[in-house]
Amino acid sequence: MTTQQRRTVTKAVIPAAGLGTRFLPATKAMPKEMLPIVDKPAIQYVVEEAVAAGLNDVLIITGRNKENLTSHFDNVPELEQTLEKKGDSERLDKVHEASDLAEVHFLRQGQPLGLGHAVGRARKHVGNDSFAVLLGDDLIDSRDPLLERMVEVHDQRGASVVALMEVPPEQVHLYGCAAIEATDEPDVVRITGLVEKPSREEAPSNLAVIGRYVLRPEIFGLIDKLEPGRGGEYQLTDALNTLATGGGEAPIFGVVFGGRRYDTGDRAEWIKANLLLGVEHAELGDELSEWVIRFADRLRGAAGSSGADSSGAE
Repeated sequence: MTTQQRRTVTKAVIPAAGLGTRFLPATKAMPKEMLPIVDKPAIQYVVEEAVAAGLNDVLIITGRNKENLTSHFDNVPELEQTLEKKGDSERLDKVHEASDLAEVHFLRQGQPLGLGHAVGRARKHVGNDSFAVLLGDDLIDSRDPLLERMVEVHDQRGASVVALMEVPPEQVHLYGCAAIEATDEPDVVRITGLVEKPSREEAPSNLAVIGRYVLRPEIFGLIDKLEPGRGGEYQLTDALNTLATGGGEAPIFGVVFGGRRYDTGDRAEWIKANLLLGVEHAELGDELSEWVIRFADRLRGAAGSSGADSSGAE
């Protein structure tokens, strides 16, 4: 496949209108997408992923109190001039990274009516082109590219594509899960149905939908036909299920991802992501790795003492 063919998808949509209630009170005045992962806000990692896959036109769907998002991807002349006067070129380059990263646009969702509604708001920006959707709560490690592979499958098969990942059976109730058929490629499956947050017994598989999609523009017509579900929200999964069950112009496929993914929408997983990416950081990695090893030894020692005390008490 040629480079030109891989560039048939050039636009990315990032829904970022959520309230971030799981991170309160930290997100009372700061968007959850701006919470740092080591030394960059989470949203910047997502935009970098889109750009790395050749998607340089990025639309971020925002909501109330998200002004920090727009400021982060804008120029800050006062700060830049101060750093320039100090001769601090290293920090100045880091400031420029975000503003020079991509052509970033912003659109207000208006009312928080679910992921389907948020994606539907992108219609005028996207037009009749296929596009990618990247959820900010899912960080994909840059060493394990996923989005470029999804675009490739989209171009090969002329169909919408979602990212799937194997999860333990006891966790299937946290995700939308896919019923699948095998294809001639080991990492690609045809999706025949989607079940939103099923019980362990009802799950058609342990392949969960994670926050990456490459969608044909026909998705907008399917979103228009959605009925509101719980909480009055319009769910993207319902529109995708229409494709899976043959109600669209083309089927829908899944790319099974086996790489590193960080769920930054969960507090404990957010802390883990900071540690895992921190020990790989060019400047901080060695120092942080040494500290983690010492801290782990201390925890093991404390656990051993606690176990000995419990045995003695018995």
